Amino acid sequence: MLDAIRAAREALATEHLIQPRLRGEREALRVLLATRHGAVLASTAAINQLKALIVSAPDELRAELRKLKRPAQITHCVHLRDRPAQDIEHRMTARAMRCTAQRVQALQAEAKELENEILALVRQQAPELLDLFGVGPITAAQILVSWSHQGRFRSEAAFASFAGVSPIPASSGLTNRHRLNRSGDRQLNRAMHTITLIRVRLDPATKTYVARKIAEGKTARDAQRCLKRVVCRQIFKILERAEGSQLIEAEQLAQAA
Repeated sequence: MLDAIRAAREALATEHLIQPRLRGEREALRVLLATRHGAVLASTAAINQLKALIVSAPDELRAELRKLKRPAQITHCVHLRDRPAQDIEHRMTARAMRCTAQRVQALQAEAKELENEILALVRQQAPELLDLFGVGPITAAQILVSWSHQGRFRSEAAFASFAGVSPIPASSGLTNRHRLNRSGDRQLNRAMHTITLIRVRLDPATKTYVARKIAEGKTARDAQRCLKRVVCRQIFKILERAEGSQLIEAEQLAQAA
């Protein structure tokens, strides 16, 4: 009760209230992301179940699957068939493996189909995001879901705070430093984190940037925090500019008509 009262007072004292998210295309992306996430989690659970079945399977079945990699194990289990000459343990284990492997393939196909739908929507709304290094359809969709529309955030700093990548002072005594922000939209923060991980691993320019920050005395974690802030600034500018250009084009078409 006290926390609710305190939160209400802080909201009333805020000069710039954040705008609510839009529905329409943004909501379409959100439900697709949520459904795909559920399919991925269910697929992971089914894969773990299949691994457990393989570990406890009869020696003959386990020998067939031991040297195969996971995709090959799933394909092999899908084609397992009951043999009357085998004992009941072998036949029922093979049936359980076949059902579980079929479930894995169905969930993976569902997740892939949903990802294609997400990619098509992202290309319609903000194709510029997909041109950024390290940004894929899933991270781009999450960014669009959290950002929602132009003007929702009063500034790039507000968007960074919402994404949980704004620096928080953590100085003490003679130490002058900042720490990671643990607040904000954690799904958006996760998308930013994924982008930075890909860039640190594959992008030469990002490797140079991180090395320079470390040479300045920052830790690897602090360098990654700075990189998240840079990525957030870049994404915000692209989104605001892309939305503004779309509005201008719509106005021009309306005037021409």
